[in-house]
Order: sequence, then C-alpha cells, then structure tokens
Amino acid sequence: MKSQLKCVKCGYISPGFAAWFEQDQTCPKCGSKHSEAEYQADYTQLEALYKQGADSFWHYFDFLPLENRDNIISCKEGAIPIESWDFLEDFAREHYGIECRALVYRNDLNGGTQTFKDVAGSMAASLFKEHGVKQYCIASTGNTATAYAKYLSLAGVAFKVFVPAGANEDSVQEILGFGQEVVRSQGDYARAKQEAADYARQNKVLISAGNFDPIRVEAKKTMVFEFMRQLGKMPEVYIQAVAGGTGPIAIDKGVREIEKYYPEVVLPRMLLVQQDLCDPMVQAWEQAVKEGFPENYHKNYPVIDNPQTKVSILSTGNPGMYPVIAPIVRKTGGSFLRISEASLPALARKVYDQQGVLLGPASIVCLAGFYRALEEKRIHQGDTVLINCGEGMQRAAAFHKEVLAVAGK
Repeated sequence: MKSQLKCVKCGYISPGFAAWFEQDQTCPKCGSKHSEAEYQADYTQLEALYKQGADSFWHYFDFLPLENRDNIISCKEGAIPIESWDFLEDFAREHYGIECRALVYRNDLNGGTQTFKDVAGSMAASLFKEHGVKQYCIASTGNTATAYAKYLSLAGVAFKVFVPAGANEDSVQEILGFGQEVVRSQGDYARAKQEAADYARQNKVLISAGNFDPIRVEAKKTMVFEFMRQLGKMPEVYIQAVAGGTGPIAIDKGVREIEKYYPEVVLPRMLLVQQDLCDPMVQAWEQAVKEGFPENYHKNYPVIDNPQTKVSILSTGNPGMYPVIAPIVRKTGGSFLRISEASLPALARKVYDQQGVLLGPASIVCLAGFYRALEEKRIHQGDTVLINCGEGMQRAAAFHKEVLAVAGK
C-alpha cells in the first residue's frame, strides 16, 4: 500500500483510503476528520519528473494515494502553464518602484470545468472508482460542486449537491447538465452545509470532509511540485482569494512533505484575499494583529450571516477553516487582505484589455489582492509573486455583462 492516513489530532493511523471511507472519513480514536496522507515514496525521484513535460497532476502518481493507474479519471488538469503578466510588473515598477516578477497560475486553463477545483474532482472520482464508492454529497457555493459533478459523472457516482439560496444559477444548471442532483437551501452556505450533513447521516452517504479533506489536499499539494517543475523554485509570495482555504493548507502540506529532501523548498509568504462584502477572515486577522496575536487568537473570528456579496463562490460567512489557516499565514509572514468588491468589473476589464482573458469574479478578487499587497508594502524588491486565479467567466454571466459594459482603453 502506497499511503496511510495519520490523524493530525491524535496520531491514529488509518491504513489507506479504503479504511478511511469505511470509517466515514473520521478518526475512530478521537473523532477528528483531519487526517493527512503519508507515503512510502522516494522523493528524490521528483527531480526527474521536473525535467519532463506534464499533462496533468497525475504526472506525480507515485506521490498520490491512488494505487492503480487504471482508475485515473482525468480531463488534463493541474499542469497548467504559469504565465508572466508584464502589465502587473510594469504597474509595480511605475507606481511603487518595486521590481518583481508577477506570475499568474490560470486555473481557467484546466481541462475539466476550468476551475481551481478540477484537480480535487479528478482525485475524488479516481479514488471512488478504485474503492467502489457509489454515492457522495457535498455543500458548495459553486465551483467545487461543478467540478465534482463532472468528474463523478465520469466515474458513475451519484452526486447530490446542497447549495445556498444565493448560488449562481449558471453553476446550478451546469451541475444538472452532468446528470447530478441539486438541492437549493432556503438559507446561506452554513444552512446548506447543515442540510448536507443531515442528509449524509440519515442516508449513510459519504460527504465531503471540508477544506482539509485529504482528497482535496493531496490533489492540490501538487501545486508545490508544479511550481518547482516550471519555475525551478518556490515563489516568495503566494496570493489567493479565499473562502475556505484548501489551497494554503495543501501548499503547507506539500512543502512539509518534501522539505527534508529539498531544503530549498520553503513556504511563500501567503497573502489571502477576501472582498469587503464577505471578509470574516480579514476581520479576525485585523483583530489579532491589533491585540498582538494573543493565545488562541486563531480561534476567534466573526460570523457573517447571509453575506450580501455578488461573488457567490466566495460567500462563506462562517470561516470554519480560519483556525487552521491563520497559523499557516502567520508562520509565513503573510497576511489577509481586503479588497473592494465594487472595483472588480473595472479590474476584470483591464485584464481583458491587457491579456485578452476574461476571468471570473473570484479570480479578479485574487488579482485585486496584488494591487492591495503593493499598497500595504507586502511585495518586496526582487520577489517572485505567484497569483493563483481560480476560475474563468463561463459561469458568471451577470459579471461578464458588467465587465464588458466598462469602457475599454
């Protein structure tokens, strides 16, 4: 067996994903749902993989939990090119005197649903195929559910999605188009999560274990491998829009997994971005900074009921992952940043004029974080800045119209 799962809380070892699924994705000793995969693998072989071309994150099969390559379900995701965007570098130089390298990791180039969630969808479908899982459910604000709907349909897994009342209708229709079931909650995301949990318990159906779900983390940790393959180094700064936070958790896991073999692989400064109409993590962080990071600072955060944001996939008002993410951000010397939601259409139009690319609102939240980071002097001379953009415009028709209505240059 390639891997085992170790409980982060008590250290209990579950012998692989078959046992993990049988345990309802829960540690039988302490009840925690937070376990991490460990491998018996020769990580020195990564150097050879870095020298080869990759067509998906499955390029790193030996460092992933799937046992049999025949069970891979892939649409060519997770090996997307990292692009240099000169206009961002020019802006930093001209307005702040900062010489930096601005790189964009465009998940709209993924071959599944063109989102940041495709790698997790591929991993889930492949593991479910390998272990005979036939039903699954999730609560989602949009992108995760859409990616899983596509990949699980390819695996023949019946999938039930619980979405908040304000979920993007384009996403709902796409999920239905994959032949999967959608239940629209009468409340916000927190309400949808409770309804999904109730359904899973009553019907004995596997449910997503959330942002530290090892299915998601193991897929997304390969970002570390891809940064090394494409750049030959880790970036000094990593910027991502955040609602839950699997990306930072996965990068931290990926670095910890290989750092003893490659001491030059270190965590970048993490700058995590939220829009001002749904920013509970930013509020919590600002309070912690103000108080000098007191004991248990990471356990104190506000809850925003029914946030009135148009960025539906970043509408998580109850930031349950903040206690996990905040310590990661702090140890990197990073921060949480707030941007103005009202500024997004104009910035999206600027991206379109400069690059010919139409990105979705959550991706523009991320890009806005680059400008905010410059304002706050969080990007330094010589930094390589990796901006992880989450999705394209294909499921954001209303935002698309707003962007095109903004006068171009």
